Amino acid sequence: MKWIQSSISRLRVIGFLEGASFLVLIGIAMPLKYFAGEPGAVRVVGMAHGVLFLLYVAAVLQAAVEHGWKLKVTALLLIASLLPFGPFVADAKLLKKLPEGA
Repeated sequence: MKWIQSSISRLRVIGFLEGASFLVLIGIAMPLKYFAGEPGAVRVVGMAHGVLFLLYVAAVLQAAVEHGWKLKVTALLLIASLLPFGPFVADAKLLKKLPEGA
């Protein structure tokens, strides 16, 4: 899988998945739990989101070390993971502008 060989490409893919799982968690699973009494969705989606969140943090730290990013860039990427749509904005504003092999 050549498209995920660089740490930035890997970070972008994981960021997309993590952001999507967060939106599914807060937009679908949590309303199902609180308005329809179905806690199972939160259990499944919450677990997937937790794993993806940890992968995202690890991918950010790996890319930061590998490319010598300043603390500000690393902190912005980590903070983005805590906000709905954050990983998508971070990808568009920061990651997309970096060369794939960088």
